[in-house]
Amino acid sequence: MSEHRATIAWKRTTPDFGYDTYNRQHEWVIEGGLAIPASSAPEYRGHKDRLDPERALVGALSSCHMLTFLAIAARKKFVVDAYDDDAVGVMTKNEKGKMWVSHVTLHPRITFGGDHRPSAEEIAAMHHSAHENCFIANSVMTQVVVEPAA
Repeated sequence: MSEHRATIAWKRTTPDFGYDTYNRQHEWVIEGGLAIPASSAPEYRGHKDRLDPERALVGALSSCHMLTFLAIAARKKFVVDAYDDDAVGVMTKNEKGKMWVSHVTLHPRITFGGDHRPSAEEIAAMHHSAHENCFIANSVMTQVVVEPAA
């Protein structure tokens, strides 16, 4: 098993602490010292030039799927030259009226190299296995759908 740590730091920079006026900017410091400027989403009075938790979740799901897919492809002796994804997360209200990231769609585009190339069925099976084994997808209730580019 493993542990993963992050330190989140926020400090008020506004004269008051009203909902409409308090600052949302903060910083994530990940193990090893990587600092990530963060905020709430722009729709919630945050800054678009900083990472918000919702985009971080979408990015984490996409990244985890990609890393798992690459591991599977490497073990099957397929050579992946490039992997790109335009992941999209959707927030909706649940049955209790609470907002949540209910759906994330991944749109991976993969370029294979080498002489041994996977069939469409093998690619689909690798995506299925990547989804089944992605640590982040296994950690959330969000529906994750993979729609590979044709």
